[in-house]
Formats: sequence, C-alpha cells, structure tokens
Amino acid sequence: MAFPPRFMDELRSRVALPALIGRRVRLVKRGREWTGLCPFHNEKSPSFTVSEDKGFYHCFGCGAHGDAIEYLRRAEGLSFVEAVERLAGEAGLALPEPDPEARQQLDGLERLQAVLEAAADWYRAQLAAPAGAKARHYLAERGLTPETIERFRLGFAPEGRSALKQALLGRGLSEALLIESGMLIAPPPGEGGNPAPAASYDRFRDRVMFPIHDRRGRVIAFGGRAFGDLKPKYLNSPETPLFHKGRVLFNLALARTAAQSTGRLVVAEGYMDVIALAQAGIAEAVAPLGTALTEEQLEALWRLVPEPILCFDGDAAGQRAAARAGERALPLLKAGRSLRFALLPAGEDPDSLLRRGGRAALDEVLARTEPLSDLLWRLETASRPLDTPERRAALERDLNERVGRIGDETVRGYYRDWFRERRRELFASRAPAFSPGGGAKRWPRSGDAGRIGAERAGPELKARAAGSPNAGRERLILAIFLNHPALLDRFAEDFAALEIGSPELDRVRSAILDELARNPGLDSGGLQRHLSAQGFARALDRLVGPEAAGLHWFAGPLAALADAAAGLEHVLRRHRRALALRDEFRRVEADLAQEMTEERYARFLAVQREMAAGEGDEAELMDFGVASGRGVAT
Repeated sequence: MAFPPRFMDELRSRVALPALIGRRVRLVKRGREWTGLCPFHNEKSPSFTVSEDKGFYHCFGCGAHGDAIEYLRRAEGLSFVEAVERLAGEAGLALPEPDPEARQQLDGLERLQAVLEAAADWYRAQLAAPAGAKARHYLAERGLTPETIERFRLGFAPEGRSALKQALLGRGLSEALLIESGMLIAPPPGEGGNPAPAASYDRFRDRVMFPIHDRRGRVIAFGGRAFGDLKPKYLNSPETPLFHKGRVLFNLALARTAAQSTGRLVVAEGYMDVIALAQAGIAEAVAPLGTALTEEQLEALWRLVPEPILCFDGDAAGQRAAARAGERALPLLKAGRSLRFALLPAGEDPDSLLRRGGRAALDEVLARTEPLSDLLWRLETASRPLDTPERRAALERDLNERVGRIGDETVRGYYRDWFRERRRELFASRAPAFSPGGGAKRWPRSGDAGRIGAERAGPELKARAAGSPNAGRERLILAIFLNHPALLDRFAEDFAALEIGSPELDRVRSAILDELARNPGLDSGGLQRHLSAQGFARALDRLVGPEAAGLHWFAGPLAALADAAAGLEHVLRRHRRALALRDEFRRVEADLAQEMTEERYARFLAVQREMAAGEGDEAELMDFGVASGRGVAT
C-alpha cells in the first residue's frame, strides 16, 4: 500500500524517536543527540545514536540506520504497512483510505495549495504596485529592509471588495476552490434581506499580508494587519483542510535550521516580533497565531530544542500569557524538557526594544531567562501575605496543586522537593521571634535583623553569611544599591527577584525596596539615614560603613553611575550562575545517591569542578578594583 507523502510527513513529525526507541534501549542525552547500546548487535560501549532533530538513528558499530518505521521493522519484525499502522495509531493519526477517494482528497489539497501560492504571489505584486505605497511606507516605518520583506514574502491586499477574486478567477481557478481555501467569504443566503445568494468577496482587504507556511515552507494560510481603525487589527485565515491554527507556528520552516545551529528557539507573541528578531540576526524565532500556545505547538517546539525561550511583553498581559503557557506545559514536562521565560521591560515588545536599543538590548533580556520553576514560584508568592499559618498553608496547597498537574513522576517529585526547599527558605527569612522577656511571639522588626539572622539561620545559611562567595556577592549587590539608589529604576525587577540566602541581608533588601517605593527621589545619604532610623544601622555599618572590609571600586559612593551599573550587571550574572550551579549540584548529588554509575559520578565531579572554578573567579573579582589602578572606594 502506498501512503501519500503528506501523510508520511505528518506521521514522522508526530513521532518522538528517542521516546520510541527508549522503550527498549536505555538512552542518555549527549548534547543534541541520544546514545545507547545498539539493539541490533552486541556491544559493550555505546555506538548507537538517535537524532530527534534529523529523525533517524545510526549505529557506528554495525551501520544500522533508519527512521521510526525502519526501527519497528527491524526491532519487532513488522512489515512496512504494519509499522506505519502502529505509529499512526499511537500518534492518533487516521490512515488514508486506499481508494480513489483518497487520491481525490490529496489532489484537492494540492489544488488548495496552488490557490494559496497564487494568492501570495499576487499580494506581493500589489505591494510593489502604486496601490501598495501606504503598505510600503508602513513596513519602512517599522524598520523592515527590502531583503526582509522578500524573505518573508510580505504583500498587500488592496481595498477592493473583489480584487483578489477577479485576479485568481482570471487565472482559471474556480470560485468554489477560492472559498474552500479561505481566501473568499461566501455570505449565507438571505443576508442583507435579499433571498438570492450574495456574491462572494475577498476576505482580506486593505491589509499588509503575512503568508503562513507549514513545516516544509509551503503557504497554507495568511495573516493580515489592518490600516487605520479597521477591526480586527490582525486577521487570520479560517480553519481549512490545510490550516489548523493550533498546530502551526509562524516562521517554523525558516526557524528550524537556525535552531538546529544555535540550540535555541525564541517564541514571541506576533508576526512583527518574529520578523524583527530575524532581521536583527535571531533567525530562530517563531510565534503562535494570536492564541495561547497549544499542546501540539509545545510538542513542535520540543522537537527542536529541549527548553524553548518564551519571550513575552513585560506588562500584565505578558505575565498572564507566561502563566498560561506554564500551566499548559505542566502535564507535558519530562526530564530535560521544559520552558524558559524572558520577560521584557514594561511597555516593550521585541520589535520596539530592538528599534530602541538594538540587538544588545534584546541579548541582555535573553541572557536573563528564568526557568519554569522560578516563574511558577514567583507568580504564587509575589505580593502574597504569608504572615499567618493559614496563609502559609494556602501557599503550600496552591503549589501542590500545580505540582500535581505534572505528568512525569520523576519531574513531579523534583518539583515537589524544590518548592518545599524554597518554602523552607522563605519561611525561615520571615520566622517569628520571641520577645526578649519571653512572652508571646511577635513578627520581627527591622532592629531584630542581626539577632534573628544569627539565631534562626540554619548551618548552611550561617556558613554563607560567614564569607562564602554567594554571601560576598549578596553584600556587594546591596552595597551598590545603597550607594547608588538611582540604579533601582533600571534593575528593580532583578533586585526584587534576587535570591538572597542570608535572612538579615534579605530584610535589608526589602527595606531598600520599601523605602525607595515611598521616597523614589532619595539619594544615597538620604536612603541610608532612613534605613538607619528604622533599625538597620548595624547592618549598614557592615555593608557600607566603617566595618565594611572594602568595596570594589564600582560599588563605592565615588564611582560613576555607569561604572556602578556595569559592575552590578557583572555581579548579578555571576550570582545567577553560582545559584544555578548550586541547584545543579544538588540534582546530580541526588542522582548519584539514587544510582551510582560512572556517568553520574563523572557529572558530579564536573559540576564540582565548575563550582570550584567559580570560586576562583570570585577571588579574581575581589582583586579587580585594586589591580585596575582605580583602587578601593570606601
């Protein structure tokens, strides 16, 4: 039996080859590929490689090579048809009927494809024509170059009610086919009070046109951006035999190659964001089509990279979109497969940020991505009162509800442990203290910071507070903000989200944020006076006063604001890296305790060496101010 090429392409795109082979072969992730012992010959050292991106396996020992269908034929002795039927059943894909009707359906899809290609060519011609002047002006104002316009095959739909219709009918295409393709709208009989059928008309009018392609780069639909007050602002093609909005990602065909090269995939919110990213050199960008990411779109992203980056606007709507995507992903998470989030400054989208700050501004945002676990924690705890046992219990309940939606048992267990540890650290930083005379408990005041930090901190936090690199960076970051409070305008989100291990330093951070929120114009002296009056005088002495061991030159009060900002960015990057290594070390240590293997032990040693190297880098940082000739600012 012969299967249509379109069906075979769809089948292969739905099969996760590592998961299929992993049912019989223990596979280990190596870079972008998976390795294991070959199932087709006896071997002691792995020479069998599986590439999900390329869709095939290969054994360098015996030469076995093939795709999912060939694997089932060899591993289970199935015929070609049996293998296809097995995979189609597991993927939920209906088999094409082996009769003339199936051939007729395929011919119909090819005719629809021809309609859409003809429409794309016509729209491009209209963009270059005199009628397309305002569309060309709009694209130029958005900063698009002629090369970018050509690369994305952008076009223009003129205002005429039937301009496209007449052009394509003139090429011999039928009106019924134009309606089925979604390019024409056929009003229902009786519309407008006339019992006779109304004439069909162009769906897209007076709009910039964005062709939407499938994975193989064929036009399957369009998106149109309106001019003026025409609603809706963005209009997509309707669902057709070729186009299912929830399965398609804008620019996937072009982004696939770039993603395989960079190992990164950026998900933006709209067409223009993707096009602006590509023009700036970030070709590995895609977007959903005006809706939240679906499960099928997430699976398509994971076939290319293990952790796609969702780049959303920094406003409330962007936060909601990030939360929805995270919720949608939870049941689908697996080991090594998750999401990361890059939230833009409030009021910015990738297109506007690139036009204002260039590629460097966006690279800075993409370098500060947060994992899904951090996003969920932040969404649950931000601005949430936790001052009573009942409110803390509610937080635990809500986190457990999220964790319970994770389908993979192993990932679910790690999330539960991770949230439990974060709650323990959070509650320790807000633990109630007894009054000096022994009476009822009260919540800590600012003046209690030093005593509570010494009495309540666990052994790990005490060690860090005693001078570990993490504590040193935490003190340095606080000192920079104390001496240069104007930096909070730029780094407020970073400072508020910063993980600080010392309860005392965490309280100083909260006091700084609260005071500058009440008095945004305070200079360094005013801020320190206000904090001192609130009971933080002792902490200030240790951070920026006489007891400070000596600040880096960029943290001192005499440093220029630009130098302080550059130094702060440098320290923040190191701090995030150190915390990521700490978390990775805990994971590999737990893995090693669960099963002692050479591979896990090698990973354990590698992370340990990386942590040691990071501490060495910290020593270099400590000497930087003196070695630079700028000295130590005190």
